[in-house]
Amino acid sequence: MKNKAHGYRKQAELLKAMAHPTRLRILEILAHTGECCVCHLTAVVRQRQPYVSQHLMVLRAQGLVTDRKDGVMVYYRLADERVAELLSLARELLGASGEQVPIAAIPEPPVAGCPCPVCAALATQ
Repeated sequence: MKNKAHGYRKQAELLKAMAHPTRLRILEILAHTGECCVCHLTAVVRQRQPYVSQHLMVLRAQGLVTDRKDGVMVYYRLADERVAELLSLARELLGASGEQVPIAAIPEPPVAGCPCPVCAALATQ
């Protein structure tokens, strides 16, 4: 019985990591863009960098996102594309019960206030 309880506990921890509006928004952005740096996520979410980084830490600890460093920049992406499917399924389930689940638009780069190399390069074109 202990192993079965462990499995439920691990599932609960994964879902708990997703159970915050900002973390869901970050996952949606990454599902849409493929990869973003922290400053880009900060600009799109319109929150301070420490706040966004704290949420990214939770998502990374549960294996929902992965990161890579390029110099001083840290880029994040979904660890598994099925995370995007899970987000979509959650919206479908709510929709099936009559609940409207609008998601905020995700702007294309360059994003105002984002100093990342991608946005900076596009802004000068």
